[in-house]
Amino acid sequence: MPIEISAQCVKELRTMTGAGMMDCKKALQETNGDVDKAIEHLRQKGLASANKKSGRRTAEGLIESYIHAGSKIGVMVELNCETDFVARRIEFQELAKNVAMQIAACPQVEYVDITSIPSNIIEKEQAIESAKDDICNKPEKVQKQIIKGRLEKRLNELSLMNQAFIRDTDITIEDLINEKIALMGENIKIRRFVRFLLGEGIEKSEQNFSDEVASMLKS
Repeated sequence: MPIEISAQCVKELRTMTGAGMMDCKKALQETNGDVDKAIEHLRQKGLASANKKSGRRTAEGLIESYIHAGSKIGVMVELNCETDFVARRIEFQELAKNVAMQIAACPQVEYVDITSIPSNIIEKEQAIESAKDDICNKPEKVQKQIIKGRLEKRLNELSLMNQAFIRDTDITIEDLINEKIALMGENIKIRRFVRFLLGEGIEKSEQNFSDEVASMLKS
């Protein structure tokens, strides 16, 4: 049975290595909490170098599309890398397809990551949480803690990078991207995406069947 690893230990290892949260947790569990061995473990897997590449320019890549069964949901996503060589790799193309499918499967997701969420949206979500009836009678300090936790949860729901990967729920999309950065040796970024939902924004007329029958009988 894996040993229990604190969130603080995971956070510290991630800061030191730049590896994904779940990768850090697994590394600590497999090395019984030994940080030095965990760092070595991540380096052997090529997961400790993603942070070194995160600032490098990504001007190549591809635009991937996905149409869900029934043709009622469609997605387009731009996935960037550093070179055209990597953009042509099957692993990169598979990553783009997986990201597009992830977006289709997550209707609440609206932004690439939390840093992309506009401040006015964050303020709006905070106001919504602050106005909920179930916290009105609680002490102010408790209210702030509850609002903070709920706001964090809501922002995670809006962020693509914070979603659990649909093909492996033990990792997030951020972890998946970091794994591919380590594998391909280049910085990789999800730049933008758009989701199409059939009929979205169109007011649909509701036909009252009984009224229609009554009208036909009168004519």
